[in-house]
Amino acid sequence: MLYARNCWYVAGWSYQVETGQPFPMQILGDRLVLFRTSSGQMVALEDRCVHRLAPLSLGRCEGEGLRCMYHGMLFDAAGTVIEIPGQSLIPPNAKVRSYPVVERDSWIWVWMGDAAAADEAAIPRSRSLDDPDYILRHGWLDYDAEAQLINDNLLDFSHLSFVHANSFNLGADPAATQAKVTQLENGIRYARWMEGLPTNGAGLPDTPADSFMGYDFLIPGVLVMNISSWPLGTAAKLDYAEPADHSRAFRDCTFSGQAVTPMADRKARYFFSIGPHRNQGDETIADLMFKMVETAFDEDKRMIEAQQKVIDETPDMRIMPTAHDRTVTMFNAKVARLARGDAQARESALA
Repeated sequence: MLYARNCWYVAGWSYQVETGQPFPMQILGDRLVLFRTSSGQMVALEDRCVHRLAPLSLGRCEGEGLRCMYHGMLFDAAGTVIEIPGQSLIPPNAKVRSYPVVERDSWIWVWMGDAAAADEAAIPRSRSLDDPDYILRHGWLDYDAEAQLINDNLLDFSHLSFVHANSFNLGADPAATQAKVTQLENGIRYARWMEGLPTNGAGLPDTPADSFMGYDFLIPGVLVMNISSWPLGTAAKLDYAEPADHSRAFRDCTFSGQAVTPMADRKARYFFSIGPHRNQGDETIADLMFKMVETAFDEDKRMIEAQQKVIDETPDMRIMPTAHDRTVTMFNAKVARLARGDAQARESALA
């Protein structure tokens, strides 16, 4: 599978990294340790001591640094060794890789490529867990499957009619009709109206409505989605364009932020948040909604992990595209171009 390095990946929820407690994570096969210094700075270093390669994630936070608890080397926030017990001379190569890291929208973002190319403006925007307009629930799932398979699943919503026939109960429409798809510089935009949808999936009385579902799916694998339900006839009235203000819907104004992080070969972590707008929901509705999506995400996980096993057992893997694969093809082509550019840059630097 092909992944780009010169982009921002979600390493965890901000609250998962507590002051004074190293947090291990793996992204694109790189072992990382994240920690928060006593002044509150978030740090991401290579999780491998320069001495005997012990994991720094088993270390101890000390002020603005991290001490390896095997033989006591102390690293600063830049990854440089600043103290070696029993030795005054510190070799100039006594350092580990430091990764650019940013906290935004309740996620910890790590830049996995060339540090000089890191651009905070390129971080996809979502909503923080304490967003005042929404009541958000959140979680994460670990997959024994490639991250790209999860991305492909999120790019092709025709599977909603089948994988989620019981959990979402959206009927045949997602598979029987095509959504409007627009190319973005760093991903794709998906928009779909489902007219006369009889259910809402959040435990509210079933009232037929025109339901809008739209999301941006952004490199490297971040989904930012809005859903809302409107009186019958709204879709045609708006000429099937996205509503200007989802919070004015009469039901189901929902936000979801999701991120897929490739950890290693056939290992991925899937982060997600979802919840209703305060105009149409409360804590009870948020809990019902989260229970529904937990069921749906378990359905996805079961299917994708089974798919991975079949792929691994298929020596001459061939995929037959359908019309719904247009979004998958568009997105993966963008990732491939970025990954090729990363590789060419590395080759030039080594030449």
